Amino acid sequence: MSGRWSLVRRALSLVAVLVLWQALTSYDINLWLRFEQFPTVTEVARAFAGRISGDAYWQDLTDSLTRIVTGFALAAVLGVTVGTAVARSRVAADLLGPVLEVLRPVPAIALVPVAILLFPSNEQGIVFITCTAAFFPVMVSTRHAVRALTPMWEEAVLTMGGGRWRVLRSVVLPGALPGILGGLSVGIGVSWICVISAEMISGEYGVGYRTWQDYTVVDYPGVFVGMATIGLLGWLTSTAVELLGRRLTRWLPRTESRPPAPVRRRPAPAAAAVHPARTAPEQERVRS
Repeated sequence: MSGRWSLVRRALSLVAVLVLWQALTSYDINLWLRFEQFPTVTEVARAFAGRISGDAYWQDLTDSLTRIVTGFALAAVLGVTVGTAVARSRVAADLLGPVLEVLRPVPAIALVPVAILLFPSNEQGIVFITCTAAFFPVMVSTRHAVRALTPMWEEAVLTMGGGRWRVLRSVVLPGALPGILGGLSVGIGVSWICVISAEMISGEYGVGYRTWQDYTVVDYPGVFVGMATIGLLGWLTSTAVELLGRRLTRWLPRTESRPPAPVRRRPAPAAAAVHPARTAPEQERVRS
């Protein structure tokens, strides 16, 4: 029952935002924020219906999804591998740590000129930027999760005759999996930001490229169609990562957001209520 009410509340929140949007744009409200140039919800809906009936929209959708899935998959593999190696090996930490810490503050979108010079096609450059954007959140989360593991588990496996690969497979990766999944959830969101930005700058197809083209020709309903598409794609991919994480961590205890149960207080014993505790002089008089 609580799950059904949760869905109702979420749907009502979206409806409320759409109704407010329609009201502000229909009446050209100007209260410091200017809504007279904003398209209404109905105009965006008509533009969206026109877009999905054409082939260009689905080609852009396919190109963006291909780029994000390819770049994110590479970032997941590389991030988990490098993060585990840096956390487990002193040699890897000395060789890779300084380089990673210098590159980590650089925004992935700032690598667009590097990608243009480095790769022979824009497609490979966009995948590289997407991979770089997701790599560092996954790597950092993996590194911290592996270092936070208690040494007792590893010692138990080694005591029973297990080797390094057994420790890695049975202790390190399962124990660090919740932290790794947190990095993946952050990485998929950052990947969408960078892939859309890269498509706007140097792409030929894709949702970001089409959104920027609509802006240049002053097609504001088309711009909002692109924004809505980006939001839906980001939500779907983030949900897929979360569902995969729940499936991989079925052994973890689950906590549901339920209101705390009321605390039941036991009534005081009748004897204590009727006969209060006697003081020391009274007890002496009773014994005498």
